[in-house]
Amino acid sequence: MRIDARGLEFVVRAGGPEGGEPVLLLHGFPQHGGEFDEVVPALHDAGLRTYAPDQRGYSPGARPTDVEAYQLPELVADAAALLDALGVEAAHLVGHDWGAAVAWALAAAHPERVRTLTAVSVPHPAAMAHALAHDPKQKARSSYMALFRQAGTAEKMLLGMRAAGLRRVLSGVGDSARVAAYAEPMREPGALTGALNWYRAMSGAALGAVGPVTVPTTYVWSDGDTAIGRGAAEECARHVTGDYRFVELPGVSHWIPDEAPAPLAEVILARVAGDARTDGTEEL
Repeated sequence: MRIDARGLEFVVRAGGPEGGEPVLLLHGFPQHGGEFDEVVPALHDAGLRTYAPDQRGYSPGARPTDVEAYQLPELVADAAALLDALGVEAAHLVGHDWGAAVAWALAAAHPERVRTLTAVSVPHPAAMAHALAHDPKQKARSSYMALFRQAGTAEKMLLGMRAAGLRRVLSGVGDSARVAAYAEPMREPGALTGALNWYRAMSGAALGAVGPVTVPTTYVWSDGDTAIGRGAAEECARHVTGDYRFVELPGVSHWIPDEAPAPLAEVILARVAGDARTDGTEEL
């Protein structure tokens, strides 16, 4: 389906029972709403209605040219406007990678719109800002961001030779067909620049300004994640005042929805069902 919101047009994958409790799924870089394709069948079987939009920069009808248009408050406003357009007062919220950053910020700013939060891979933005400022290991893990922020240079590096660089970035998502499903849309005019503008508009101050989250929350991290270290992951707990569960997936890479869709669906369903165990780290 295509949804108009804030003067932009977003592509949204919808599925599950029409009357089911709504779940908004927010993707990360450099993917699209299809990254949850292997996760949603279990949610649909449980009676949930899912909506997975291609976010700002990714939907062809939602690609502003100004970098400032990709600041975190704008991305949060998009998610809220999509809920409005769908007629959803409050949804269960799931976000991966950059989608997790948006989900954290939406839950912090508008808790009345969020029933539960399941954040995947990327911790609370303030936890990430703290790690980037104080954890040398996290700084090293995030060093790729400096390249992504270089307009023109990053596009050339990632898209050259039929997007060979982008395909390397995506190598952990699965077989060549799955890599192509994400890489090919990024070759459309303006698509990769829109996606990279999320990094170019990012600031440590904006990340650190995101407030505490009060809604029931699960944070899912994998110890094979090369982008997010344990320090940033464990710092996350300091920024959640509601029911909180930290789930660690051993042996899984950053690409959790692609690599471990069944365990992720199980975690989401547990949170939706009100499983608010807070007995520390849990491994699946």
